Amino acid sequence: EEAVFLRKKITLLRAFSLLIGSMVGSGIFISPKGVLKNSGSVGFSLVVWFTCGLLSMFGALCYAELGTRITKSGGHYIYILETLGPLPSFLFLWAEFFAIRPANSAVVSLAFGRYMLEPFFAPCAAPVPAVKLVSLLGYYMVLTLNSWSVTWSARLQTALSIVKLLALALIIVPGMILLAQGHTENFQGAFDRQSLVLDKLPLAFYAGMFAYSGWFQTSFVREELVRPERNIPLAVIVSVITVIVGYMLTNVSYYTVLGTQDILASPAVAVSFVQRAFKSLISVVPVLVALSCFGTMNGGIFTFSRTLFVASREGQWPPLFSMIHIRRHTPLPAVMLMFPLVTAMVCIGDIYHLMNFFSFSRWLFIGLATLGLIVHRHRHPELHSPFKVPLFVPVSFTIICLFTVAMSFYSDPVNISIGCTMVLSGFPVYYLIIHKQMSRHCRSPFYYLTHKLQLLLEVVQQEIKTY
Repeated sequence: EEAVFLRKKITLLRAFSLLIGSMVGSGIFISPKGVLKNSGSVGFSLVVWFTCGLLSMFGALCYAELGTRITKSGGHYIYILETLGPLPSFLFLWAEFFAIRPANSAVVSLAFGRYMLEPFFAPCAAPVPAVKLVSLLGYYMVLTLNSWSVTWSARLQTALSIVKLLALALIIVPGMILLAQGHTENFQGAFDRQSLVLDKLPLAFYAGMFAYSGWFQTSFVREELVRPERNIPLAVIVSVITVIVGYMLTNVSYYTVLGTQDILASPAVAVSFVQRAFKSLISVVPVLVALSCFGTMNGGIFTFSRTLFVASREGQWPPLFSMIHIRRHTPLPAVMLMFPLVTAMVCIGDIYHLMNFFSFSRWLFIGLATLGLIVHRHRHPELHSPFKVPLFVPVSFTIICLFTVAMSFYSDPVNISIGCTMVLSGFPVYYLIIHKQMSRHCRSPFYYLTHKLQLLLEVVQQEIKTY
């Protein structure tokens, strides 16, 4: 009885909640170990955390300008498609679907399961099979919610953003109190150069940037944002500054209470912090951390489904995934598609290996997207953008991204080579299937299957353009 399309339901508050909810998740509760391990000392790890925050702000500003120049949803994919062309955009889509997004979702899901079970097994570590089972249950709950309602997904994200900030406050406040009382012994010799290994620094930056990752999430839902020209830059700037301040204070609190050996030996840094700082909340903080991870899972599914939706609409993904449920107005097929890959990676994966595995591909294509901003400015100097950043911001961010990607081959050649192979495997797929139109003989059974699935899922093509 009414047009079927994705409604504009993301207000400024929901955009802010989406960004906060995506950034503050498992990263700040598991990445401190990875940053410290690869930077070598307390002082250098804090420098890495601040630098990663600054880089995230640069990247977020670039994406805010891209979001006002290019009016389609889709994030990295649509920006690379519109500025650098169809081949690199398909390679991103290929790597994102088969490597980046499922590995990222698996990392967050595993952190959710670990923190959810930690209070029940402390001081021992939770059994790995139980962690993976709870991780999958949490992921399936978020998947179901995103298939059911856009509004309720957005409301959950707003509520969990408040929970995330509360979890950070419960770590920051006792740490700052102890620091004010003179407990600075863990900061002695903070910049020990003997422990610094330069070829490990890219992995430290990967761990830090993973904690900040999420600053680009509004670009995935651009068509569903209310007043995007105003709300994208505003939500990005406020949220990234909030997260930088919160992360720096959280890490100082960690180091005030825990020594470097304690952090490196801990499977769950936030739980170890609570055990040392105040045992009365030993069962509360891990649950808050788990809920933070739950919010990050929700934000990730919410945004990545839009990438598949837009790629299908642009002709680089099967047409079924550009369809919307006739009553729920959710991109149901796109939401459900990640189910098998994430399940497999949760079952076989380890958090830190997965993190290095997907970080190479992610930062390669983010660097290409900001390179695309420079190209787009050069090609379209007449285009007026309501938000514009100085040229040195995209230039410096692109150079740092690509340099870090190149250096990571020396730091972790095995996982990085796997990620590189995954990207390159998209070349033959593009030239055999996407670049050359399928023959009518090949299309017929494919379209027959699509039609049957469309009837089963009760989905149809979007009826009006929202961009």
